Amino acid sequence: MESTEVETSSMPRIGDDAPDFDALTTHGNLKFSEFADGKWVILFSHPADFTPVCTTELSGFAERKQEFETLNTKLIGLSIDSIHSHLAWVNNVKEKTGVYLDFPIIADLDMKVAKLYGMLQPNESATAAVRAVFFIDPYQKIRLIMYYPLNVGRNMDEILRVLQGLQVSDEHKVALPLNWKKGDKVIVPPPKTLEQMEERIQDTSCEKIDFYLAKKELHLN
Repeated sequence: MESTEVETSSMPRIGDDAPDFDALTTHGNLKFSEFADGKWVILFSHPADFTPVCTTELSGFAERKQEFETLNTKLIGLSIDSIHSHLAWVNNVKEKTGVYLDFPIIADLDMKVAKLYGMLQPNESATAAVRAVFFIDPYQKIRLIMYYPLNVGRNMDEILRVLQGLQVSDEHKVALPLNWKKGDKVIVPPPKTLEQMEERIQDTSCEKIDFYLAKKELHLN
């Protein structure tokens, strides 16, 4: 029990600086902070190469890589496999499906990065990384974390939706309601003083459910 608590407390959390690391990848050696280079980064782990769910997931990232690039976002994957396994798997997927996994995939044989990011969760597996997704902003802050078990694949639409949501919220200083997607109304921050509350009550420029819950449209490109 004590060891589990120690591992949990060392796991990065939302708002933490993204742990930096050096790693061998399918694009050669890289330092994470240099790779990020002022962009958003999606860092995601998969349990193992040459496995069915992982193949569908990484293919999904590759097929929609252009959408991530449009959102100023880089992709980097990880599993506890060797670089030789990664290269063989990338080649196999390309041969069998025509999908090229051309983003870096970390070869984390010593589990250094997986442990650094809390991707190893012993009650699920002590030898395979769970399906973790870390959303890291241009300031290298962790902004959102998703965890999936070994046997359930991720939802690419949701990953793209929340990435865009984080960016919209940052740029426009708004919050996003349930099931928000691009084009939907956003939530205006609630008033914090009586004066602001009175102004909100009189405001006709937004849709008000009540003074504390108001929505407006954003004109996004």
